Amino acid sequence: MRLLRAIGLTALLTGLLGAPAASASTPVATPTARSVPGIAAVGPIFRDGLTDEHSCTASVLVAPEHDLIITAAHCVSGSGAGLQFVPGYDRGAAPYGVWTTTAAYVDPSWISAQDPQHDYAILRVAPQRRAGRIVELGQVVPESEYIAPAPRPGAILAVPGYPAGLDDQPIDCAVAAYYTAGFPSFDCAGYVGGTSGSPWLVQHGRVWLVAGVIGGLHQGGCVDYTSYSSAFGSDTYALWLRAATRQPPDVVPTADDDGC
Repeated sequence: MRLLRAIGLTALLTGLLGAPAASASTPVATPTARSVPGIAAVGPIFRDGLTDEHSCTASVLVAPEHDLIITAAHCVSGSGAGLQFVPGYDRGAAPYGVWTTTAAYVDPSWISAQDPQHDYAILRVAPQRRAGRIVELGQVVPESEYIAPAPRPGAILAVPGYPAGLDDQPIDCAVAAYYTAGFPSFDCAGYVGGTSGSPWLVQHGRVWLVAGVIGGLHQGGCVDYTSYSSAFGSDTYALWLRAATRQPPDVVPTADDDGC
């Protein structure tokens, strides 16, 4: 567990494609994630204000109302309201502001059985008043990501995420995807607690696609050097569509044990 211990997109999408401590037994030749400057579309989630440690990671989605982020379902419980998302967070700085969640959407199979193949949640964030006008998150953050199908084996991913902490930077790793019992997987050391919900980004031209989030099998993994995602597909797109069209949100169950 990596917690703390657009309708017109269909053709494009069809054609494309928590947490243990760092392990002392990382396999030889496994890369290690490195710290990078804050990335505009990605940020940590704070539960109790910015003076306490952040927990999971989320990223900004393309949406008609510019108000959606995605994270792991096991990072969310209840209505999902009241979390603070800080895009581009970098050593305590919040260059795009602090945004508060108002609602959560998860797949029905996560509600009924916490199906690890549906361990993702889409959260709505509240607008803000700036310079005398109301603005949405996606109008302030210069980058957003499109939902995409799970990566093909061998696809190269970027996986920016925030290990639990405070006044820090995200980590990132360029890695190839593979599959473990139907779950997208990658090997890179350093993805410890707090990285649940980190987006699995695939570049398509100038567009970044989010093809997974750290979660899924064992809620993201039992060791810091192997991470998993649920396999994104038509159910993921349907969830995005439900959130994007502002259908009634969900009440999310508290996550069970990760099974590690």
